[in-house]
Amino acid sequence: MSAIDFSDPVTIAFLTDALTAAGVEGLEISGPDRQLRIVISGEGGARINSQAATPRAPGSPPVVVKAPLAGHFCAEHPAAATPQTLPRSVSDADLLGFIRVRHVLLPLRAGRSGVLTRLLAEPGALVGFGDPLFQIELPS
Repeated sequence: MSAIDFSDPVTIAFLTDALTAAGVEGLEISGPDRQLRIVISGEGGARINSQAATPRAPGSPPVVVKAPLAGHFCAEHPAAATPQTLPRSVSDADLLGFIRVRHVLLPLRAGRSGVLTRLLAEPGALVGFGDPLFQIELPS
């Protein structure tokens, strides 16, 4: 089987049509030398959601990292030799795990600095969009 050329406009158009037909809102594929991200916009045009980091109020609940798409949840890279232990400190850019769709791994970033305290999904479980995966306690 030959590699898919993600720089080919015909391939990108085909993927976009397939995603639209399937009702999927987007796809991101990363490789060592290239990244492709397709976001399907709705009738109102592209949707942009931006959240500024806000300080944590005393007694506020922890942050829950949710699945950005459906797939199999991997709490660590499949080739990792040693499992990660909890609790552990994380920064906003730290890699927490992956969502696996066939042979593609979508990285999951913390998005907030704090202490990763719990896994909320079983490793290897099939998760859906928005399912809770991790819990991060924010500093006071």
